[in-house]
Amino acid sequence: MIKIAVVGFGFMGKTHTLNILNNKELKLAAIVDANPSLIEENLYSKSGNFATSDINPSDLADINKYSNLEQCLQSEDLDAISICVHTSLHYEMTKKALLHDKHVFLEKPFCLDINQAEELISLSKQKNKILMVGHVVRFMPPYNQLKQWIDSEEFGELRFLYLSRFSGQPGWGQWKDTSISGTSGGALFDLVIHDIDFASYVLGVPSEINCSYLPGKMSKHDYISAFWNYENKNFHVKIEGGNIFHDNFPFQAGYMAQFEKASILYTSLKGDVIQIARGENQMEEIDAGDPGIGFYDEIDYFAQCIISNTPPSRCTPESALQSIKLCYKHI
Repeated sequence: MIKIAVVGFGFMGKTHTLNILNNKELKLAAIVDANPSLIEENLYSKSGNFATSDINPSDLADINKYSNLEQCLQSEDLDAISICVHTSLHYEMTKKALLHDKHVFLEKPFCLDINQAEELISLSKQKNKILMVGHVVRFMPPYNQLKQWIDSEEFGELRFLYLSRFSGQPGWGQWKDTSISGTSGGALFDLVIHDIDFASYVLGVPSEINCSYLPGKMSKHDYISAFWNYENKNFHVKIEGGNIFHDNFPFQAGYMAQFEKASILYTSLKGDVIQIARGENQMEEIDAGDPGIGFYDEIDYFAQCIISNTPPSRCTPESALQSIKLCYKHI
């Protein structure tokens, strides 16, 4: 089994811990958190945009806990690290793990500094280690279904795609500390990047981006409204999202897609189905699948890449860096 440590035990750290525990290829060897004494208490805190299943405290009883990554790396015989800390620490911790010859799964976004991201990509190749950035939307069933329809042209050619993602201001964990949350890149780099990444993954890089944005609590671009245009293509893309709303505002994400022969609607507010309108009063609903499965599938894909010693073609670090570069083109 692949021995892996989780670094950071907030919402995403707990999410990845649960999926590591459920994966037959992975063995949770350690947890690193600034406050290891609070790990058990954090099991019962509810935060984040997605509901995840609960971790049984007994599953963590014999897991070693550390307050810093260096101590963990020196003490544990590890194969890989799952890094789920704040964006400002991504470069430092990923570099440290790679220098210790560990495979790295890094929660999105990559690094806000493009030069740092390029350095990490180069280092991972030098060390012959897997480096994968967790852009989970690429692994979510309702978005995989949309990609399949676009690629297969089952409904004809795509004409228009609208991707949206909204939440309230994050008010849990380290997000309460403005000295930390202010370095996250705001909603553009932390929230809307999901849809920027998915659109470029499916359709490629646009030739032109026209964007308007509004300031919020964390940055000057906590609300984004953008049109993507593609030269010599017959479709357009609109991306909209942000977290300028009050902290108890319900999370919602989804898409609308117009094809030649059908129009598609998916929204997390009715997340069990995808609706398909074909005209002449023809409407059907199909099973959307559980988007939360994406968190399991991405960590399982990471494990399979390690086993086969194959770079993650479905989610390359270069493509994750491209998504950072595209975010900057919006401002």
